[in-house]
Amino acid sequence: MNRRDLMGSAGALALAALLSPAGLAKGVARSVPAPNFILIMCDDLGFGDIQPYGGTIPTPNINRLAAEGVTLDNYYAPANLCTPSRAGILTGRQPIRSGLGWEVLLETDARGLPVSERTIADELAPRYASALIGKWHLGTAPQYWPPTKHGFDLFYGIPYSHDMTPLALFESHAGSDAVASQPVELASLQEKFCRRAEAFIDEHRAKPFFLELALSAPHLPTVPPEPFKHTSKAGSYGDVVREIDSIVGRIVDKIDALGLAENTLIMFTSDNGPWFEGSPGPLRDRKGGSAYDGASHVPFLARMPRTLPPATRTKAIASGLDILPTLCAMAGVTPDNDELDGLDMQAVLKGSATSPRDEIVLFNNESVVGIRTQRWKYVSETYYRGGRTDYVERGYPQLYDMELDQGENYSVADLYPDVLADMQARWRAAVEKFAPFRTPRPKGFDWVSE
Repeated sequence: MNRRDLMGSAGALALAALLSPAGLAKGVARSVPAPNFILIMCDDLGFGDIQPYGGTIPTPNINRLAAEGVTLDNYYAPANLCTPSRAGILTGRQPIRSGLGWEVLLETDARGLPVSERTIADELAPRYASALIGKWHLGTAPQYWPPTKHGFDLFYGIPYSHDMTPLALFESHAGSDAVASQPVELASLQEKFCRRAEAFIDEHRAKPFFLELALSAPHLPTVPPEPFKHTSKAGSYGDVVREIDSIVGRIVDKIDALGLAENTLIMFTSDNGPWFEGSPGPLRDRKGGSAYDGASHVPFLARMPRTLPPATRTKAIASGLDILPTLCAMAGVTPDNDELDGLDMQAVLKGSATSPRDEIVLFNNESVVGIRTQRWKYVSETYYRGGRTDYVERGYPQLYDMELDQGENYSVADLYPDVLADMQARWRAAVEKFAPFRTPRPKGFDWVSE
């Protein structure tokens, strides 16, 4: 049996066990449709920008996700910047493995996500229809572009961040080399993404689908459309967050109106922490920082009535690398890759306080700069006055008790020497593990501190 078509007898049994209220407790497998998956991913949304994490900008629709689903308090994006983070989410592998660990791709960059890397869309095909609507930012050189070369049936969006030029809206379909483009105004961009996402859901309501709605907001510049302009006390950034919240509500309403709620997993997250605006909440640092949490510790909420418990929070650690293996497990698909860094986090999505993860490895470009376990955090370097500061070289061991010090303000290395030794051993092991994948610094990034 082809692994991509693993929805026969074994796949049906596994899926029934997952989604049926009775499961297989009595040895009876019910016929259960394959679940739909929607990943709504923002660009540069901070941990403290939305109300479920203590934010002050009104987000009633995202609050509804929290009330009807699960909120992860310790979820980490795969990287502290956009391109590597998105590569990690789509492949379930540390971005250094695909050659995208360095910085973000520029408009004329020759790098991109290799077609040999298997994305979520690749793994779910051909049973699932798939679309990437919104921001790509994983390469525009011919061998990597458009995203329909990476398993998606539809791409409708922009090639990179919306502050990069020339800005245009592109559309492509699987099986064709044609790529159509049209000019677009920044203020209308998120609305266009939402409308196309709604249409895709309508078009594929009768069969399984995977939709990544990759909003390009609230990345600067923030240009809210008229209905949201001046509707928050947080300036244009807050107005755009309110537009994002409205889009979340529309997607949830669409799924509910079609009667797909109980068979659709809706996830909401961000690719990294906030940039020059936005709030990391109580977390230290921001997008592009080193291993401190404000750079990659971001919101993650999930809703799937009757499968995920409502109004549930979990502190179990999780990573964006875990999304691919989780969706594959829920779909009854075995990933066609033996070197995944992600893990199946279904238990965490169901509210478990215990994570299948023993640790999360944190990168800055291609350097391993931190290790997070459930309680502890080790940081090996940071930035100071425009340059890289190596805590190891300086003899300043940085060990944080994340249960007591979420802001990473005080190292407790002297209080817990055994823990420090363990965390440093974990860090050295990760450095050694990923050293073979390191590449020379790409051209155009001479200013980057290694």
